[in-house]
Amino acid sequence: MPSIETNQLLLTAAAAAEDKKAEDIRILALDPSESGLTDYFLICNGTNDRQNLAISDEIELRIKRDFGVYPNSVEGRRQAEWILMDYVDFIVHVFSPEKRAFYGLERLRKSATTLSADEINADLKAQITSTRKTAKKNAAKKATKAPASKVTKKTVAKSPAQKSSTKKTTAKKNAKKAAKK
Repeated sequence: MPSIETNQLLLTAAAAAEDKKAEDIRILALDPSESGLTDYFLICNGTNDRQNLAISDEIELRIKRDFGVYPNSVEGRRQAEWILMDYVDFIVHVFSPEKRAFYGLERLRKSATTLSADEINADLKAQITSTRKTAKKNAAKKATKAPASKVTKKTVAKSPAQKSSTKKTTAKKNAKKAAKK
């Protein structure tokens, strides 16, 4: 099961692509037995090379701004017909319509499950809820197991002026006692 952060990053990338008017945005959950390299593909296309660049730039900017995460690598930016952004747990593919039809990643990954942003959002909410419940249970266990703390007398460090005044008063008391004897 992908982490909460992975789902948040993926949703941010999909929202950024949508904001830049990317077409046919698809999120593929890859089968772990077939693909050990990543969990998801985010596939979309722009209408031209400039739009593809704008889409990839917006995805990178948003993820960097919101999470401080940079892609491990970015390929194809110069030609802008197929831009690939590797975020380890998911890979973003921004295609031109011709290249997307030619390569057909959706056809190549037949065992992959197509997810919508709403499904990922619901999964994310469920993960957060279960994490919070687990945290509350752990906190309750720690509170019941914690031993009662003992009240101890703390020694307070004295300043040099306080130390000298203490020495003077003890010296005066000792002098008075000696005079009485």
